[in-house]
Formats: sequence, structure tokens, C-alpha cells
Amino acid sequence: MNQYVAQFLAYLADERKMSANTTAAYRTDLEQLCSFLQERGIEQWNDVNTEAMLAFVITLKEKKYANSTVARRLAAIKSFFSFLRKRNVIHHDPTEQLDAPRVDRFPPKAISQNQVDELLELPLQNNSGPEGLRDKAMLEVLYATGMRVSELVALNIDDISFTSKTVRCLGRQGRERILPLSEAALTALEEYLDIARPKLANHAHGNDEALFLNHRGKRLTRQGFWLILKEYADRAGLHDLTPHILRHSFAAHQLRNGVDLRELQERLGHASIATTQIYTHLTEEETPSNVAGSSQPHR
Repeated sequence: MNQYVAQFLAYLADERKMSANTTAAYRTDLEQLCSFLQERGIEQWNDVNTEAMLAFVITLKEKKYANSTVARRLAAIKSFFSFLRKRNVIHHDPTEQLDAPRVDRFPPKAISQNQVDELLELPLQNNSGPEGLRDKAMLEVLYATGMRVSELVALNIDDISFTSKTVRCLGRQGRERILPLSEAALTALEEYLDIARPKLANHAHGNDEALFLNHRGKRLTRQGFWLILKEYADRAGLHDLTPHILRHSFAAHQLRNGVDLRELQERLGHASIATTQIYTHLTEEETPSNVAGSSQPHR
């Protein structure tokens, strides 16, 4: 069974151009399914029937997984069985009659414009080292573009164009987006590249292309960025702030500033306009209290 799981994961990475994080999530979901089936004596994918898959879904619900988690896992498993069916590994799709549980779409959390401004000021306060300029540039780029953290840390120097005032990023499934940069982001990037990055790069080993470096001169990781953001968020009193909440804030503020919904969809890299529409529910009145433990915006 594991042989076909490996083939499917290779297909996702090589042909569908899915990210390593997405592929890893699929691997976890399918490994859990394999264990469940093998415990019940099922050793071949062609022997899996609808009853077995229904039992698997019921088991997930009994373990108190959220509907959103069950729906995501079922979607991954459905993709896998579709892959097997198209390659004639199985004669029927045992998930064909299974419906994903209903997932309520709650408005995303966001923070106010004043809270964002306060957060963006923190890196240069009491930090004279290169890390302060780097952090300032990263936060400005993240908020100016709404890109995902995985996209941010994957940026190379030549992805930045000061001439066109844009940044090129590769999203999910390898889709390229050209995103406009704010003047604040451009200024922060210029200072980082001129002053801070050369100091960080003194420790680099083969990271000449990476835009954002850690203190060892290596490309900054997603986990590294999360720790950096956590430090500034705590200082700002935004204890539950995450990179995705900053992305939500970008989207909400762009809509309030009159950006077209379709244009915002392209900037965020959403495959469906329905995903982007949830941001229309974020009003100025809702925003300040959406992050638990957040400080009140400046008056």
C-alpha cells in the first residue's frame, strides 16, 4: 500500500507542484488511513470499500476531530483514490459516496490599522543590529503584499524590483504572482539590503540568492520567522497574533481602501473568489477585538 502512497506524493510534488508542507500533510493523512485499514486486515487498495471508508470517517469524529479537519483529510483521501482510479490500480472509488462534514466559515481574525502600525515600528526600537533592519523589512513586505510566510522566506534577492516597485513570489502549485510593494516596504528593503544583509551574509555558506537571512547567514525558515513575529507581537500586546492573522489584516484593510475583490483574490493567490469574499465580513468595528489579548488601537 505504501508504494502507491509514495507514487501519489511524488505526483503531487512533481506534477501538481504542491509545496513541501502540503505534501507532508497528505502523507500524514494517508499514513493514518493505511494504519486504520491494516488494523482491519485490509492490505490492498482494491479491497477498500465504502463501508471501510465510512468507518474511518466515524473514527475521526469519535476522536473529536473538528469538522474542518475531517473535511480536509477526506479531501486528501478522495484525491488519492482518484489518482488510483485513473491509473487502474482500483476498479471503483470507495469514497465516491462519502460527503465531507459541513464546515462553518467564520470570519477571519484581523487587527486594526493602528495595531499594524505599532507592530511595524517595533523592530527598530532598541535594536541597532542588522536583525532589526531585517525584521522591519520582512514585516513591511508581509503586510504590504499579504503573502504567506512560506512565500516570504522563499524570496530571493532578484525577486525584488525597485524599478517596478514589485516583488515576485511563487505560490501554491508553483503559481507566480507579481505583487506591488508599498513605499515603506521598498525603503525598508533598501536599508536592509544596503546595511544589514551584508553583515548577516558574512556567515553565509551558499546562500547568495536568499533575500532574508538568519544570524548564521542561512536562509530564514518559517519557524524562525514565527519566533521573530511572536516576540514583536508579545511586545505589542497582541499575544495571539499569527502570520496568517497579519495576512487577514492586509486583506481586510485593502478592501476598506477600495481594492477590487478580484484584484485582492489575485494578490492573495486564492483559487476561488469565495475564499476572498469572507474578508468582506471584517468591518472596522470588528477588527480591534478580533485578536484575544490585543491592545487597543491608538487614538
